[in-house]
Amino acid sequence: MNEIGKALHELNTIDAMAKEDKWLNQIHPLVKLILTIFYITVTVSIPKYDMQRTLSMLLYPLVVFVIGEIPVKESLYRLRVVLPLVCIVGVLNPFFDHTPITKLGNLIITGGIISVLTLMMKGVLTVLASYLLIATTSVEKICYALQLLHLPKIFVVQILLIFRYITVLLREAKRVMNAYMLRAPGQKGIAFEAWGPLLGQMLLRSMDRAEVLYQSMCVRGFQGEFHLEKQGFHMKDACYFLFFAVAILLLRIFPVFYMVGSLL
Repeated sequence: MNEIGKALHELNTIDAMAKEDKWLNQIHPLVKLILTIFYITVTVSIPKYDMQRTLSMLLYPLVVFVIGEIPVKESLYRLRVVLPLVCIVGVLNPFFDHTPITKLGNLIITGGIISVLTLMMKGVLTVLASYLLIATTSVEKICYALQLLHLPKIFVVQILLIFRYITVLLREAKRVMNAYMLRAPGQKGIAFEAWGPLLGQMLLRSMDRAEVLYQSMCVRGFQGEFHLEKQGFHMKDACYFLFFAVAILLLRIFPVFYMVGSLL
């Protein structure tokens, strides 16, 4: 399976995972969306030298991984491209911030080292929180939650269509790549002079396919708005929201790992 086929397979796998009949998947999408935004906001608000509280915020995604029955190893593998990019943020801090913070033996730990580690952890945690939302909530339910937040309908429709048309683009790209490799057996990669024509072919084929899909939607009554399935709000949704909202606040206020270590 080539890289495009792997990307298409992983996208379909995440979409299928979000539609599984699990307890966490049945929680109201608005609750999960607001909790994710709240968690990311609280995590980002932690001071750049406060590694203890940043590390404490790791408990939330760990608990969600467990109750959502989401495999951690496969999730980290899917995020293998994003996580290194996130960790690059602030990599130059040690060269600019030489403020001594603490000592580890004879080694002086500067503010630049602490801040870059904190920024890396914040980036990893925010990416994990976003992934957990997508892995437990289908794109239709996320768009429904955005509608409840009164986001303009045009943005909701664009988000839904972009997600659906990504798969169309990947399928067309896969067909073009397979056709090219069959005509150039044994060749590693694509020849440089063929990049332009192949990209043009993929664009034209994707546009044709998208036009057919749009006409099919219009025949079925599409008038610029999707009628998404509504979901009722229950007591379990309120309990879930209150429990994790309070837990996130407590993790922000108290350095849990430091306190447990002190007790031990």
